[in-house]
Order: sequence, then structure tokens, then C-alpha cells
Amino acid sequence: MNIVPSPDSHSSFSLNRRHFLWQIGAAGIGLASSSGIEGILRAATAPAVASSLNPSSRVRFAVVGTNSRGLSHVDSIGKLKNAEIAYICDVNDRSIAKGLKTAAKVQATAPATSKDFRKVLEDKTVDAITIATPDHWHTPMTILALAAGKHVYVEKPCSHNPHEGELLTAAVKKSGLHVQMGNQRRSFPNVQTIVKEIHDGLIGRAYFGRAWYTNNRASIGHGKPVAVPNELDYELWQGPAPRKPYMSNLIHYNWHWFWHWGTGEALNNGTHEYDVCRWALGVDFPIRITSNGGRYAYEDDWETPDTQTINLDFDDKKSISWEGRSCNKYPVENLERGVLVYGTNGTALINGNSCTIYDLKKNEVKSLKGNEVVDPTNVQSSTGAGLDASHFANFIGALRDGTPLSSPIVEANKSVTALQLGNIAWRTGRELHCDSASGRIQNDDEAMKLWQRTYEPGWEPKV
Repeated sequence: MNIVPSPDSHSSFSLNRRHFLWQIGAAGIGLASSSGIEGILRAATAPAVASSLNPSSRVRFAVVGTNSRGLSHVDSIGKLKNAEIAYICDVNDRSIAKGLKTAAKVQATAPATSKDFRKVLEDKTVDAITIATPDHWHTPMTILALAAGKHVYVEKPCSHNPHEGELLTAAVKKSGLHVQMGNQRRSFPNVQTIVKEIHDGLIGRAYFGRAWYTNNRASIGHGKPVAVPNELDYELWQGPAPRKPYMSNLIHYNWHWFWHWGTGEALNNGTHEYDVCRWALGVDFPIRITSNGGRYAYEDDWETPDTQTINLDFDDKKSISWEGRSCNKYPVENLERGVLVYGTNGTALINGNSCTIYDLKKNEVKSLKGNEVVDPTNVQSSTGAGLDASHFANFIGALRDGTPLSSPIVEANKSVTALQLGNIAWRTGRELHCDSASGRIQNDDEAMKLWQRTYEPGWEPKV
């Protein structure tokens, strides 16, 4: 019975299908069959975290998605002690070449390559995978990796829609494995310090967070169906998303602005600063959300807002506002992106790994400046930020000796779901009221239709 669609005939390997399906079944999580019949997966206990790695061995990584963001994964992993890049994986031959070129700068041995991540999951010597694919792949690929016994570092957003976030948190719990999201500010040392001090009363009772992101993105124009480039496996690129023709203005970056594959600027970049606000305020899921904005700058195929505000209220009289301007880079507080946390006794301005505290009279009372130095010889003592390396160091520490993750999925998903709710509020054009324990939309069946998506038959993620 088809749990995972087999690779196309032009893929770079022949998948041992029976063995792979057994592996997926052994963990009890994976992809549902196209028939939707329950109980097709074998039940067994997932591998325990404590026994998954030999403390004296290197952590062997496969980096999946190396056109852009994944190259930072390669660079960071290659600079850290007791880690190595075992595979470079991408559906595009040119992206694989980019990954290999970057790997050659940071480690002596050349990684193996594959266009199909399922081949990588078959390799029992791979301890963890990192995922820097389009958003629609993040949760399905993570679930398959967990089913194969791999730890996962997945880029933000960890899911394409709120339902996937629910599946992902359930899969992590069931597998007993580690999954960290790439909201690396959670590992920035100065941000960690200032958030703890905010929790301890540095600015009094913190009650409002303001986050923003700006850019000068150009128009994506109007695309047209064209032939798929020879170097691209477009079938596998689409994966769990229902099939659509290949368009001239879709790959490699513009998929972000189409709901079918992406999640807009709110999740593409807003996740970082919004998460810092939520962390500083100590809140979980919102109880009320509104959003306004639109595609204002150009008339083209771009579907998500290029200008958007998302306002979220929480229990205990706290609120957060996120503002995104994709096509106008005029700064806020002289910063193109940043965070302000307001309290009863003062305000915190957070910019990357730099933080400044002001009293109510606008006097500067404390400042922590970013330190861009990383110690690659010790995964436990990255002293600053190159700053992805600090987040990967934390992830490796969790795998090797149980160091708490900076951004475990159960926590990261709260930030991702909140911004997805902001997008749902924008798409429905009305205020949403949500359950503070789960984020689920209350008394609005139409809005709940956007809680999850449809999948290409045979690619439905399942826990």
C-alpha cells in the first residue's frame, strides 16, 4: 500500500521501497495512504533520544534544501566541533552544486549527494537532517524524518498551516526525538539575558510587544507556464502540495508569496521578531486577532500581503503588534527590523543580538551590544552570533548530552500558529476569537476551513 510515493524514474537513485516503508511503519508516523485507510502503519516504539547518539561520535547531518538558506546550515554545521555534513540534498542539481561548494570551505570530506531526501532517510548513519525547503514541505518532511529515527532542525515556519503544527507537535512527542526550529534569536546570548531580566522585572510588568520587518522587494510580474528546467525535479519539489503547472515566476524564491506553497512575509520574516515579543511577554496562544493590509505596491501575481499589520491580544492584559512592509524599507526606530517591549517602568529595544533598555523618561539605562564571535571548537560555549552557529550548537548539545533546546517545537509552534492566525484573519477579513490553550478558532466555521490545507493524494502527513 502506498505510504510514500515512489521517486520519479529520472531520480538519482533507486529507492529500496520495502525497507523504507518498514522504517516508516516502525515509528508509527509518516504519510497517510491516498485511500485514507487507517491503521496501515506498524506500531512500534520510536528510538529514545538518550540512545540515539554515541557521545564520542560526530553528529552526522544531511542538509536538505541548499539553494539559499540551507547554505547557512552547511556553513554553521561545518564550523562546529563533533559535527559533519554527510549529505547535501536538493531537488535541483545547481543547488546541490552550491551546497557542495559551501561544504568544501568548512570540511575536508565531500558529502554524499541526493536529489531525493527519502534516500537520505534510509541511511542509518545519518543522525539528523536540517530542512531549508519551501514552507509546504517543512512539516511533512519533518514527520517522515522522525519516522525514520532522525532528529530534525527545521527552518521557520515549522508548518504551512495550524493543523500541521498540531501534527508536528504530536509527532515529536510520539517519536521521542529532538526537533528545533530555526528561530535562532532564541540562542542569541544577549537576547537570552535581556528576556530573563524582563521576566525578572527589568522594565516592570511587560504588557505590549511591537515587532516589524521591512524590505524593498521588486514586483514578481505575471508568470506563464513554461518547461520545467532539466536540473529540477519539479514533481518532488511539489511533494505534498496539489499539482500545479510550473510557472516562470515561481522558483526559487517567489513561492513565498503564493498561499499554495508559502505563508507570506508574516511567517517568512515576522516569525523571528514576533517570537521574541511572545517570549519576552511570557504568553502562549492569543485570544483575539485582527489583521489588515494588502498587496499595495504592484499589480502582479503576488497573493499574500506586501503590507500587513497583525494585532494579537492575550490573557492577562497583554498584546503584540507585528508590522510588515515588503516593498517599502523606511525604518522604524532607525531599524529595518526589530522589537520593542513596553513595560510599566520602561522599554526594551531589541535588534538582533543587541538590546537597549530605556526608562519612562527615555533615558538609556542599560545596553548589551551584539558580539559576532563564535567559538567553533566548543558546541557548548558559542559566545555570540555568527549567530546561526549558536542555534546549531544548542541543537547538537541537545542530541549529545540532553542540553535543553532553545526552541523546541512545542514552543516554536505557538509563535508560528499565531502568525498563521493573523493570515487567516486577513484572508477572511474579520476578527478571530481563539482558545488560549490551543489557538483554535472559536465559533467561525469559515475561518476554520483555513486551519488546514488539502494535499496531493498519497502525500498527506499522518501521526
